[in-house]
Amino acid sequence: MTIYNFSAGPAVLPKEVLQQAQAEMLDWHGSGMSVMEMSHRGKEFMGIAAEAEADLRELMGIPANYKVLFLQGGASQQFAMIPMNLLRGKASADYLNTGEWSKKAISEAKKFGAVNVVATSADKNFSYVPEFAAWKCDPEAAYLHFTPNETIGGVEFSWLPDAGSVPLVADMSSCILSRPIDVSKYGLIYAGAQKNIGPAGLTIVIVRDDLVGNVVAGTPTMLDYKTHADNDSMYNTPPTYGIYIAGMVFKMLKRNGGIAAMEQTNIAKANLLYAAIDASAGFYNCPVATDNRSRMNIPFTLKDAALDGAFVKQAEARGLLQLKGHRSVGGMRASIYNAMPLAGVQALVEFMNEFAKQNG
Repeated sequence: MTIYNFSAGPAVLPKEVLQQAQAEMLDWHGSGMSVMEMSHRGKEFMGIAAEAEADLRELMGIPANYKVLFLQGGASQQFAMIPMNLLRGKASADYLNTGEWSKKAISEAKKFGAVNVVATSADKNFSYVPEFAAWKCDPEAAYLHFTPNETIGGVEFSWLPDAGSVPLVADMSSCILSRPIDVSKYGLIYAGAQKNIGPAGLTIVIVRDDLVGNVVAGTPTMLDYKTHADNDSMYNTPPTYGIYIAGMVFKMLKRNGGIAAMEQTNIAKANLLYAAIDASAGFYNCPVATDNRSRMNIPFTLKDAALDGAFVKQAEARGLLQLKGHRSVGGMRASIYNAMPLAGVQALVEFMNEFAKQNG
């Protein structure tokens, strides 16, 4: 039986990458060492890290005036590092609130300065993206922070906010590499790796040069972007194995047509699953506004919540794992990141149709 893992993160990784990691586990390229054993300052690992950065720059078209940092602490640590590094003496920062991860970022930022919430979708349980015309942005804000894809609520942006001269900051943890973006439109992009990049433990930050080097007084050395930028992310031991796996994922993407090709596959997967939900005559329901539906995280409820347990149990028997929704939302959630094959979504849709027929 083929297993399909719909976990929101840590999430499914490309099979070919895992197979390569398995083959190289004890001896990387004749070095006699596992990557896990290598000194981060040795020529072998320095080469791995440099290649991973070069491939990511190529994939995303990252301009030369941006630093790429391989960090630890997850996106949650960035909630603090961003105001520490980007307030730059300004009184406040703008934040959009579209769900659980936005709320966490806002809560942390308030510890370092004033936060102006430009708009929120709390009135409809975070099921949509507020229209940009309604945002109350401050042209003097230090930066504008938003979450392009809310992992828990399944709300995703299909457009880019125009922040003018204010640096745009984006938490792309659950959508990075899933569609092409223009990096030059952002001041800073950050993402935990455990959804579309690699294993948990690695965090990637892409930050414009002019936003580095002016931290809030008292900022710890390890929370200053300049510390890592000046040392090629090697100030201390970085998450070496995570960088190695990420590098292989980047090469896999390059071999398969890059991010533009990946986007087309992601569109096909999402369309297939949403079509099944919409065609179920109300047996399944997606709470997200149609125009804001995520391609990565698809939440849905059953017409009778009493069927939830049976749905999860029978899905697991079919090899369809981790479909139970987040505890704060309930229902189901299928995370269909880059590494989820189309066959996995097809198997899920087939099961959903059968379950609806049996219990409708």
